Amino acid sequence: MTATATPSTTVANLRDLGGTPLPGGRTVRPGMVLRSGQLDRLDIAADPVVAALGLHTVIDFRTGPERADHPDRIPQGVRHLVVDVLADKLSSGEIPAATQLKDLLSDPAVAEEHLGGGKVQGLFADTYRSFVNTGSAQLAYRTLLTELAEPETGPLLFHCTAGKDRTGWGATVVLSLLGADDDTLMAEYLSVNPAVKQAFAPMIEGFTVAGGNPDIALALIGVFPSYLEAALDEVNTRYGSMEKYVREGLGVSDEAVAALCARLTA
Repeated sequence: MTATATPSTTVANLRDLGGTPLPGGRTVRPGMVLRSGQLDRLDIAADPVVAALGLHTVIDFRTGPERADHPDRIPQGVRHLVVDVLADKLSSGEIPAATQLKDLLSDPAVAEEHLGGGKVQGLFADTYRSFVNTGSAQLAYRTLLTELAEPETGPLLFHCTAGKDRTGWGATVVLSLLGADDDTLMAEYLSVNPAVKQAFAPMIEGFTVAGGNPDIALALIGVFPSYLEAALDEVNTRYGSMEKYVREGLGVSDEAVAALCARLTA
């Protein structure tokens, strides 16, 4: 069993981590920590499912250009925190594939040149390693964990653009701290594929009709075990365990982790 897909009409790929099974018959507490794609179409008045969540805090992991192109629509009274996971990647002159899906899928020839022959998988693996080893990513995931540990933090939603890569790593870290086993972590990570493929279906179809390689499109749009494994390998290589990564890499105290676990476990 994985997190619960929440049938929002205005937010893509909305999932409640609540209900995810944990050892000892425990589960993640429902309605406390949610993940999604961007909130540029969020409309509380037209979306009773989202209105019923009673969101307290939204954390936006996107880059400046992504936010400028598709600004979040934040309900009145909801805290909005922006922590750009990929800021260090961008400042080094690199533009990660995860941030330019539409551009890459608009020209099959360009996509083949830059992403064909397995290059796209290598680019995503490198990006996932950066989720662990760059300062901007460490700040972003530290913010996620410390916010979730605060007793007055109500329902919290974190998101990127598609809600699959930066958001997928955030969900993996949270669920790992709560004690989810490896199979559960991977199942939750991969479970977004149907929603993401549905959201990008017109773009994928246009790309393939124009002569694009469908394997490149799926590698860009979907998530694959090798992507997550790259980040997990980076954690093990640098820190030896998720707990040490959180304590030493993210600078989150054991007390905060304990508070997070107490808040989010049912």
